[in-house]
Amino acid sequence: MLKKLSDNKIFGGRQLRYQHRSTSCQCDMTFSLYLPPQAELKPVPVLYWLSGLTCSDENFVQKAGAQRYAAEHGIAIICPDTSPRGEGVPDAADGNWDFGLGAGFYINATQAPWANHYRMYDYVVDELPELIGREFPQLSAKKSISGHSMGGHGAMVAALRNPASYCSVSAFAPIVAPSKCPWGDKALGGYLGPNKEDWRRYDSCALVADANANDEMKIPLMVDQGGADNFLLEQLQPEQLRQVCLANEHPLDYRFRNGYDHSYYYIASFIGEHIAYHAEHLTKNSG
Repeated sequence: MLKKLSDNKIFGGRQLRYQHRSTSCQCDMTFSLYLPPQAELKPVPVLYWLSGLTCSDENFVQKAGAQRYAAEHGIAIICPDTSPRGEGVPDAADGNWDFGLGAGFYINATQAPWANHYRMYDYVVDELPELIGREFPQLSAKKSISGHSMGGHGAMVAALRNPASYCSVSAFAPIVAPSKCPWGDKALGGYLGPNKEDWRRYDSCALVADANANDEMKIPLMVDQGGADNFLLEQLQPEQLRQVCLANEHPLDYRFRNGYDHSYYYIASFIGEHIAYHAEHLTKNSG
């Protein structure tokens, strides 16, 4: 059962926030939903947004300024939380921000004590869309996905593993090769264990390299990266994605933004381009 937490009017639409019991994560989960004004007249397509480390479902809603563009294009935006939370949900013993609460990495954990709750991949890919389909008839089945940093990683992994499920995918400053960076090494090692073969399912570069040769299944990637990002070389490593896409003839639209950092100032500067990109794909061949 859904519990409405808030409801605010913005740009002619409604910014909503809900809580529900998740079977995947075995805890109460929250998500934010923007319904554009067009949803009062007809079903509208959906963009899922996955946020980054330390974020909740509200950071993007409050900082990105996306509702204006979503209202213009007539698409809904759904923002899930970044990890399970609540009583009994484990957190990092050292209290660091890059593992545990707020750092679910959009994977299905297999290691104790994380495996019972940290199943964000199943939640984002399967459970939440099924819930949305049941509870919100004003939303169509057509969906795209986007995200930032850890969420950019999650968005690309979801789309690369399920290319027929999404009309388009984009990412801001994504972690493209978590198997080869400190954030990913900590998260994948902790949640999945030491066998790096198990990590490949959640590594965009590995998924591109392992992709089926069928070009129709190669969902195009749109990646946005700021040139003044403090995490660019050590954690994000976009050049690895560029090289593996080139080697495997995987379509990649790479947009490098000189002078922009890793913050929501950067996201707010270009979110309009991303929403327009997704709107074009979401409305293609519809009606």
